[in-house]
Amino acid sequence: MTLICLSLLVLSACNGSGNEQSKNGEPVSPSKGDITLVIGAYSVAKDAFAKLLPKFQAEWKAKTGQTVTFQESYEASGTQARAIAGGFEADVAVLAMEGDMDKIKKAGFITHDWKKAAPSNGMITRSIAVLGTREGNPKGIHDWEDLTRKGIKVLYPNPKTSGGAQWDINAIYGAGLKQSELKTGKKDPAYAKAFLERIHANVESLDKSGRASMAAFEYGVGDVIVTYENELISRIKQGVHYEIVVPKSTILIENPAAVVDVNADKHGTRKVAEAFVEYLHSEEAQRLFADFGFRPVDEKVMQEVKNNFVIPADLFDISYLGGWDYVRKTLYSPKGVWYQVLAGL
Repeated sequence: MTLICLSLLVLSACNGSGNEQSKNGEPVSPSKGDITLVIGAYSVAKDAFAKLLPKFQAEWKAKTGQTVTFQESYEASGTQARAIAGGFEADVAVLAMEGDMDKIKKAGFITHDWKKAAPSNGMITRSIAVLGTREGNPKGIHDWEDLTRKGIKVLYPNPKTSGGAQWDINAIYGAGLKQSELKTGKKDPAYAKAFLERIHANVESLDKSGRASMAAFEYGVGDVIVTYENELISRIKQGVHYEIVVPKSTILIENPAAVVDVNADKHGTRKVAEAFVEYLHSEEAQRLFADFGFRPVDEKVMQEVKNNFVIPADLFDISYLGGWDYVRKTLYSPKGVWYQVLAGL
């Protein structure tokens, strides 16, 4: 099923919810000056985009008189990045992490410096890795260490396909480094690996995306889920009864968006694609993201909503782990820490 979906994604837009379809990989030709914008996004962005896209559509219509329609695809971030790098003709990529955007750039489809082309180094939202439990926290989960207890069933997705999973693994590994620093005065990679191994031993399943992992949790699988804070906030607002546990040490998550140059130029959509990415940084869009549990990158908006968010006592970012290049090599290469943990090495 996954292979079929990915094949369709490259040709059109698997899971698309836009109101135009494509043929032979090409967007439907717009009429009367109208234009179609193809969005390739990671799955967690879908709910916010359902509100955000019509707002941009109205703003663009008022500004230019042109109707923009959207062809949307939502997949696990790693899957989405590989699809775009493999030929899916998205005009704009919205992904879970910098590393996935870099895959598209290395494939030659993003030709500009996407981190310098937009505010906040190209990031449109932030979050943190947290723990979600059933209502009332029946298993007494309070921090990462509790995930190592006998009988605790843990959920997080597969980092091979999911950007969210890599954030989860980074958070656990980084928390292990923090623990080793507290105990020995220096980062100990062996300690961090062993900490990750202890938690992974209790993992119930590895789903393809953060959204799939959340669906499994809501179906009743597992006692605790490692996920984006915004995912839990959004579900709680929709009436699902969960508890959010913020670990003492966890990672700051940053999610990027960028114009996919080769495709935007091919489709003649550069102007609207650039305007859309710019809109994602606007105060209106940032407030909407905040409504869905994301931490805004716009400092003014963040100040408005800061009381909605807990600041972990020992929050760290990707630089604490050495930056994305180092993390990809150390954790996710074929002989990296994650694959050693997976293989029991």
